[in-house]
Parts: sequence; C-alpha cells; structure tokens
Amino acid sequence: MEPRQELNSIVVTTEQMANIEGKIFAGGMPVAALMEKAALLTSQRIQQLYPLHTVDKVGVLVGPGHNGGDALVIARELHLQGYDVCVYCPFTKLKELTQQHANYAHSLGIPYHNDLESLNHCQLIIDGLFGFGLKRSLSGNLAIDVDRLNQWSIPVVSVDIPSGLHTDTGEVLGTAVKATHSLCLGLWKPVYFQDQALAYTGIAEKIDFGIPLKDIFSTIPQPIPLQLLHKTLALGFLPLPRPQLTHKYQQGHLLLIAGSHRYAGASILSSNGAKASGVGMLSVAVPESLKPLLVGKIPDGLVIDCPVSEKGVIASLPPLATDFASYDIIACGPGLTREATEVVTRVLEAKCPLVLDADALNILAQLGTVNRLSKRQNATVLTPHLGEFKRLFPDIHNPEKDRITATKQAASQSGAIILLKGARTIIANPQGKIWIIPESTPALARGGSGDVLTGLIGGLLAQNKTTNHPLEEMVATAAWWHAQAAILAAKERSELGVDAGTLSQYLHTIF
Repeated sequence: MEPRQELNSIVVTTEQMANIEGKIFAGGMPVAALMEKAALLTSQRIQQLYPLHTVDKVGVLVGPGHNGGDALVIARELHLQGYDVCVYCPFTKLKELTQQHANYAHSLGIPYHNDLESLNHCQLIIDGLFGFGLKRSLSGNLAIDVDRLNQWSIPVVSVDIPSGLHTDTGEVLGTAVKATHSLCLGLWKPVYFQDQALAYTGIAEKIDFGIPLKDIFSTIPQPIPLQLLHKTLALGFLPLPRPQLTHKYQQGHLLLIAGSHRYAGASILSSNGAKASGVGMLSVAVPESLKPLLVGKIPDGLVIDCPVSEKGVIASLPPLATDFASYDIIACGPGLTREATEVVTRVLEAKCPLVLDADALNILAQLGTVNRLSKRQNATVLTPHLGEFKRLFPDIHNPEKDRITATKQAASQSGAIILLKGARTIIANPQGKIWIIPESTPALARGGSGDVLTGLIGGLLAQNKTTNHPLEEMVATAAWWHAQAAILAAKERSELGVDAGTLSQYLHTIF
C-alpha cells in the first residue's frame, strides 16, 4: 500500500493529533496557513455536497477556537462564491486568529448574530463551534441552542467532528450537534468508530490536507496501534493465491462444534460461513439427532454425531472430535446452550487455536476462567456482543462508553484476541493492536448472523498456516468480509431482507 493511501486506515487520538500538529508548526508551517489550507478544502467539499443551485442560504456556527476559525474561512469562501451566508457566534472572546477572520467577515458584509433563531431560515448549517479535544460539557444557553438546532429539519455539516462529542470516546458532553455530514480534518479520530457517537456523526468523510508523512510516523508507534480495515488491506490478508501443488488438508481443517435440539440451525449457519471461507476441510460436531439434517445441508463436510443429554444438548465429544491434533483450529459455541459446560471445558484443553462464540462465551464466564486463557499453548479468539462482554469482563465497567479502550483492556487482561461486535466492530490483540471495521449495517441485527461470522473466522484461521499472518488480521478480515456481505445484501434486498441464510449466500460476492 502506498504511504499516502495508508493514511486512510490510521486512527489517531486527541493527544496524537495535537502532537502531529505541533510538529507541523515546529517545522515552520504558519498556523494561519494550515487553517487556510484545511478550510479551503473543506469549503470545496461542502460546495460539492450542497451546490449553489440547490442551496443558497447558509448559516455558520462559530466557536471561540481554531475550529471557529476554520468555519469563518468556510463562511468567507461560500460568500465569495455567491452563497447567502450569515454567522452565529455566541462568544465574546475569540482566539486571535479566529478574531481576525471574524473581522474580515464583518468587512465583507457577512451578517453576524448572537442568537440561533436568526439562522432558522437557512437551508444548510455549518457547525464550527468546537473541534477535536473538547473535554468540558456544553451547558447553559449554548446547550439550549444546540438542542434547538437538533430539532430543526435543516442539514448540518460539522467541521472535524460534531460539536459536543468527546474525540476519543464518542461520549456526548452534555449535548452535541447531530450532523448530517461530518468532514474529519487530516486523520480519522476514534469518535467516528464509537457506537455511541454514530447517531451524531452522520455521513463521515476525511479531508486530507497533506500532513507530512514524517510527522505522522514519528508520532504514532509502530506497528500502527489503531487502524481501520479496508478492502485493500483485507485482500492482502487473505490466504491467496494458493500454491498450484496443494491439497485439502494443506488448506486447513476446521472442527466446528455447534448446535442443540433447541438451536438446530446454528450448526448449519456456522457451517455455511466456514464453507464460504474456502477452508480445505470442514468437520462439524453436532448432536446425533441433527446428523441427518447436516449431512443434507453440507455434503462436502464430515458430520460427527455426538451423544446428547435429555435436553438435546451435546453431552460429550466422541473420540473423532477430541483428536484435537487432527485439526488446525476449533470453533465452538453457536447454539450449544449454556448446559454444554463439559464440551467447552474439554475444548479448552486443545493445543490448537480456538474461536469461542455465543454459549461457549457464556460458559467461559460461568467458569470464571477467562483470565487463564493466556496460559493456553495457542491463541484464543473471543467474539462477544456487548452483553456477553460484560459477563466475561465484569470488572471493565461501562464498556459501551469507550468500546475501543474496553476491547483493548479485555485483550490485555485475558491474553486472547477479542472481537467486540457492534455497529463498529472492534478487534484487539493482547499486545494492544486494534483493528476497526469502519462500516456495517443494521441488517445484521438478525438471529444467526453471528453464527455465520464464527464459521467464517474459523475457516479463515484454519488456512492461515500457508500465509502466517497475525491472527488478529485474519479475524478482522473475516469481520470486514461479513459486514460487506451484509451491506451488499441490504442494498439489493433492503435491511429487512437479510436473514442469516441470505447473508451466507452473499459472502462469495465480496472478493
């Protein structure tokens, strides 16, 4: 990947972005010149999104700092291009550079207001109240005005981030602007990938204003600690191309342990995910009553029938399923029910990598052994949703308030690779490397979609012996692949038409 292209995947914290800007200024770049450069590019993008022939009345919200300065440069440029611009600034004291731009806006005859209602005739609002690094809550009349703005049916474009959001955690600081579009300046910030902020960020884009690569890579550690997974990277992590001389067992052997009388479909759905991965050989251990069903659904797999309890739950694993040395990886959990404790306990003894999902996670939480996973001889991948995460890691309080940090803490604590499912799925390894899946769809909020993901992860990891990528890269690739299949299916069938079976049928179309 080209270095400039790699910037599209880098996510920086408030501190890192401030340090990068500090290096730019220390190198001799005037603050005013950088503001002008970033704001001009932002202005051009706004004009592309909202051309003059469709929108001509624009209100600009101006804050006291340099984000307000950016907004005033944008206001000036839109005014000079013929837009009818007016400014709302509820602050009496501005930073020196921002005040200079305010003075020039006055000289151009741009109307200036200190009450928001004066902008209610506008067709577009530019939010430049606060940029990255905000820590204090919005309060008083300003908070009232932001709440009033959110009630208007006027599109809002936020400059850098919507005002009122914490840049790193996505927390709403009192209240926050609900943007239609957010134009992130320079490099991506974590706020755009925290689930709690998504209702405020709208459609997000990054404005690359040409930060020198040396200033970025001398600031952030290597390997890059916080990164988005895009198609270019995902393609590079796939076990492709295959060698001309190979056979099925060289392309990985996955043992999938899934299903119960109550959740018979889980074994089928997770098997479909595994098959879509291209894994060389798939073995599926299911309750003996489900074997006829599975044989018909996955004729290319080896179905292992297991003895069951009175409740139709796998009671124990037969010798064929406990010959763990025969498998490159084991995926366990979908549809097992919480009564399959003996199965999960036995699987934890395996020396190969494990993927644990669904009821395997709940059993692991009941056993209280999650922090002993680091003692296993090989990697463990845990794939919880938020509820399962809280059961596994009860001492990580309120993980929903900063899902990125919570996932990192869980990986460090457990010694496992953690995939925290959500609107923006987070993957972390025990060393602190984090991958983020930058887009998804609510179409995935369907029973069984996680089962498909479990099989897909297991199938990809089983093939990794031919490429030897870090396992978290393969886990992230499976999650990205899964999300992209759902996005494509939702476009063609609507968000209501993507059941888990349909989702598995779309997996083959992504690459």
